[in-house]
Amino acid sequence: MPDFGWIIKMAFRDFRKNISRLLLFVSSIVVGIAALVAISSFGENLTADIDNQAKELLGADLVLENSKPVGDQPLDSLALEMASEVNFASMVAFPKTGASRLTQVRALEGAFPFYGFFETIPASGDADFRSGGKKALVEKTLLAQFNAQVGDLIKVGEVEFEIVGELQKVPGQTGITATVAPAVYIPQAYLEETGLVQYGSRVNYNRYFLFAENTDVEALIKPFEDAWEVDRIDADTVEDRKRSTGRSFANLSNFLSLVAFIALLLGCVGVASAVNVFVKEKLASVAVLRCLGVASRDVLLIYLTEIIIMGFIGAILGAFLGTLLQFVLPAVFADFLPVEVSFGISWLSVGFGIITGLFVSVLFALLPLLKVRNVSPMATLRPETADSTLLKDPLRWLVIFGILAFIWGFSFYLLQNVNLAFGFTGFVVFAFGILWGVAQLIIWAVRRFLPISFEYTLRQSLANLYRPNNQTVSLIATIGLGTAMISTLFFLQNQLLEEAKFADKEDQPNMLMFDIQTAQLGDVRQAIESKGLPIMQEVAIVTMQLDEINGIDKKENEELSDEENYSRWLYNREFRVTYRDTLIDSETLTEGELIPVGARGDSIFVSFEKGFGEGNGIKIGDEVVFNVQGRPIKTYVGSFRDVKFNQVSTNFLVLFPEGVLEQAPKFHVLITKTKNDRQAADVQVEIVRRFPNISIINLGAIVETLEEILGKISFVIQFMAFFSIATGILVLISSLIISKYQRMRESILLRTLGASSAIVSKINTLEYFFLGSLASLSGIILSFGATWLLSEFVFNIQFRGAWLPALILYLAITGLTIVLGWLNGRKIINQPPMEILRGN
Repeated sequence: MPDFGWIIKMAFRDFRKNISRLLLFVSSIVVGIAALVAISSFGENLTADIDNQAKELLGADLVLENSKPVGDQPLDSLALEMASEVNFASMVAFPKTGASRLTQVRALEGAFPFYGFFETIPASGDADFRSGGKKALVEKTLLAQFNAQVGDLIKVGEVEFEIVGELQKVPGQTGITATVAPAVYIPQAYLEETGLVQYGSRVNYNRYFLFAENTDVEALIKPFEDAWEVDRIDADTVEDRKRSTGRSFANLSNFLSLVAFIALLLGCVGVASAVNVFVKEKLASVAVLRCLGVASRDVLLIYLTEIIIMGFIGAILGAFLGTLLQFVLPAVFADFLPVEVSFGISWLSVGFGIITGLFVSVLFALLPLLKVRNVSPMATLRPETADSTLLKDPLRWLVIFGILAFIWGFSFYLLQNVNLAFGFTGFVVFAFGILWGVAQLIIWAVRRFLPISFEYTLRQSLANLYRPNNQTVSLIATIGLGTAMISTLFFLQNQLLEEAKFADKEDQPNMLMFDIQTAQLGDVRQAIESKGLPIMQEVAIVTMQLDEINGIDKKENEELSDEENYSRWLYNREFRVTYRDTLIDSETLTEGELIPVGARGDSIFVSFEKGFGEGNGIKIGDEVVFNVQGRPIKTYVGSFRDVKFNQVSTNFLVLFPEGVLEQAPKFHVLITKTKNDRQAADVQVEIVRRFPNISIINLGAIVETLEEILGKISFVIQFMAFFSIATGILVLISSLIISKYQRMRESILLRTLGASSAIVSKINTLEYFFLGSLASLSGIILSFGATWLLSEFVFNIQFRGAWLPALILYLAITGLTIVLGWLNGRKIINQPPMEILRGN
């Protein structure tokens, strides 16, 4: 039996002597633990706030939604209060400046929201809006964009409304939603007068219900669900909203936890690297203890005790910082959250963080620490016998297996999906494997091909990359992965923005006009052509719904098993289709053929977009019955098309042949290209003034909105990537300080042999330049590969390298490494060798 009292005594004795260096071991995990605790606590607080504010998220006890007026319901007599809303996308204009924009118009009647309130400036804006008259509440982002203010007029359709309040916050709405589709609230009494609700307008009708307190709404609506299914009425309760919102933000929390977990893993690599150096320096002491009769097991337990102490301290520090970090996270994610997040210490998250930190410290430290078991007393005379290779030590392989199991188990705990956990583990192994391979390749290449003809200082600095106690592998793995994360973000953001800038491409249109009624088509076309603009596309659009697939209607589909049925979404959605017998530039036929009417008897063959059709279990030859304004049309799937939805064009999921829908009620879309933003604004003002019901999408404004949204998303991802970068920097600092003792001996030897301070300084500077360059370049190259894969297989866009951000990142990380290395070695360079030797 080991003498644990003696082991602890020896551990504390060695700990006192090496406390400053052991603190560096665990500093690497502090940031990762802080991120895990902060995000875990944030997730718990968010979940609690969603539960507490669920009614404010919905604004009512029940919401019924349909694309047609909901009409009277059996529940009407049971409700304490009711309200209704008609919402749709439409152009609004500011008469003072003539500027206009596509917004979300919400025509409101009643006291909605029943829970929560419209937060306005001035505070009396909501009450003023409800007092009657032609008054409007306008989203703050819309007012800021057009430099409008309370008291100005806003024109919605044919009616001008006075802006009586600047909307700051609407229950259940996020900042991103306000950016994409800013809302304008008007009284429903004036909706018909606006003239905006016409055929083809995509209109949603909502009815809100308030019931007596403690009413079981879920049980109350149960008898009516089948009838609502038939009428395609969507019912949303507080519990539904709580579940959907909770699911969405649970996924967000898990994603953020994975990012923090990557930072923790980077820190763990730093711990393993630092312990590896520590163990190498202790091998002589271990050999002496073995000569004195101490068992190898006891020696292992001495150093393991030190690691446990420092792991515990590091985990507590990380948990403390993570708790403080909760003050920051609600502000960082404010634009993405529909509720106010409160601050509270989650002791469960703190305990989880401390246990995780202690566990990973020991687990990753064991890999190099197990070397001490194989140190024999002979190592006092023959130091080369004091080490053992990984291949000869099955226990260290068991630790590696434990590390992989831990990564998989932790990711499964976060994702609750076996395949995703394997995918994440595979990604981590692949990324570290690539970076480890790069580091080993560099070490081998330098050792094998370093020319003897190189200048001495250059040769010496390159040789330091493979000499004992080098930090090449650990720095490339940690700094490289952190660099890869943040540079992939920059590259992908630039890719998406470049792809979105349609207005700068000569062959791409930049203005779409839709909801054009048939009677207006000629006048709109003439107005565009009178300004010398081309009509690049003119398309008729017919709205319809799907009734049957292969004879299975909506009700029969509900009775089938999950393996046999079609998606309920297919039966509930509204299809907008067009008709033509040819393909356009954004389409490619992948299977089957476009079959004109009459080519094969009386059958009508339609074409489905490939991803949509195959994703919903639809095959070539399937019979599909569509409902066009109450009239069923039997069709057969004749082909699949690959559609490039990222091109500005009228792209459709379903394409009919000519000769079927010409007489159906329809509206039209026109696409044109203006020469510049000024001309686009002029055209938009004239069309909206003459035809208020027509909606216009100006792609220049869309790009600006996209840039704003991507900027917000980018900030959040950069904030999370900062944990990885910060961990990498801490690993860099600790690695440099730990290697300082080895470099000190080498520098003393060089100074003793007559090397000047300038030569030693140059050697150190070049070594840190190579380390920083290799680490940053490895990460940047890995990010280029990741960006190419995402561009090619996820976003289907052309790969473009963001060279300037890559250069800036490379210079920043390389410069930081040089500066830290210089600060680390300046004591050695500036003092005489004898003074340093005496100090040691």
